[in-house]
Amino acid sequence: MSEPAKKNTAGMRLRRYFLTGLIVVAPLVITAYLTWSFVLWVDGWVKPYLPATYNPDTYLPFSLPGYGLLVALVALTMVGFLTANLVGRTIIGFGESLLDRMPLVRVVYKGLKQIFETVLAEQSNSFKQAALIEYPRKGLWSIVFIATETKGEVDHKLPGEDTISVFLPTTPNPTSGFLLFVPRKDIILLEMSVEEAAKMVISAGLVAPKYPIPDPKALPVKARPKQITAGD
Repeated sequence: MSEPAKKNTAGMRLRRYFLTGLIVVAPLVITAYLTWSFVLWVDGWVKPYLPATYNPDTYLPFSLPGYGLLVALVALTMVGFLTANLVGRTIIGFGESLLDRMPLVRVVYKGLKQIFETVLAEQSNSFKQAALIEYPRKGLWSIVFIATETKGEVDHKLPGEDTISVFLPTTPNPTSGFLLFVPRKDIILLEMSVEEAAKMVISAGLVAPKYPIPDPKALPVKARPKQITAGD
């Protein structure tokens, strides 16, 4: 092999090693950075409101990261526990009645509450399945997330169609998109999960799940031994 060919091969090998290392390390570093930033952000919100007696930063020689996040998780759990009983529901109802008298605040509060109830409620079936629809025209297909059956005035005004409310995410930011009301017969359901479909949208189609989806209960097929013929 000539000297330029050897240099070219070595350069390609080093480039492949670098890209492989980047693929392995970059997601870990970014995930750790985002997690750490979130912990510090919650600590910055919660710790200033803690009494000095219950704040370990006042008597420890170093800051204790994550303590504010732990306090916030415990506080949210306690609020949920208190809200589940009659006294808690009464207090929450009284507070909501006060907010309902504020013209601008009530719109913001009701909208945010409905979004969180829809996304976080255990009984919610929203965004549990991915599908395909023809959009923005015939012959072009887009990935959508199934939200729910069309309800209310929209369902009443649509002319005799059994429609489904779907969310069409944009690439590469799937948190923005379009709400579409699509006839049920025009929707093709996908076997991939919502997470896999979101990865496909974010990567602009570069990351696609394997298909057909392997059955975890299926046993691997044992390779047959190679038959040796007389010519071998």
